[in-house]
Amino acid sequence: MNFIESQSDMRRAYLGGATGALASGIIWCLAGAVGLYASSVASMMTLFIGGMFIFPLAIVFSKLLGSTGKHSSDNMLGKLAIEGLGILFGGLFIAFVIAQLNSALFYPVMLIIIGARYLTFQTLYGLNVYWALGGMLMLSGFILTLLAVPFIVGAFAGGAIEVIFALILYQQNRKMMSGVHACL
Repeated sequence: MNFIESQSDMRRAYLGGATGALASGIIWCLAGAVGLYASSVASMMTLFIGGMFIFPLAIVFSKLLGSTGKHSSDNMLGKLAIEGLGILFGGLFIAFVIAQLNSALFYPVMLIIIGARYLTFQTLYGLNVYWALGGMLMLSGFILTLLAVPFIVGAFAGGAIEVIFALILYQQNRKMMSGVHACL
């Protein structure tokens, strides 16, 4: 399987990554809701623990929407998705350390980290919209840091951005896949 075929296989299996962005957006909003009614620590732990369920939820959503939720075993890009977790786990550590100094910075830092990770998804899926998603999340993190907003604003901002982009990714992937099927 060549590089272009690998990207196509990833788009087919995970609906262009739309289901992952949707699952992540839901988890971010859930963490924000927990922050409204509980402590900032409970909110941060909701994002951390909930984050472990993003990929399984994405697979369930993919299957519910008619996809396989599984890429081919010979897809060379499957490793890139796993390798990108290093950015996430390193970033989580940094965000938790910074939150010990100022809890209001947790979500802005996480937005920057998650945004940086999404930039690699352009390579994974071959969709330039991931540069916009990553850039939007990073920019939001920068702006929210400078504005010194309340703790939970970043959680809801991240959740909203990801849900909106999930819809964009889903529509874009549907158009691409219908074009592929028309060519066959």
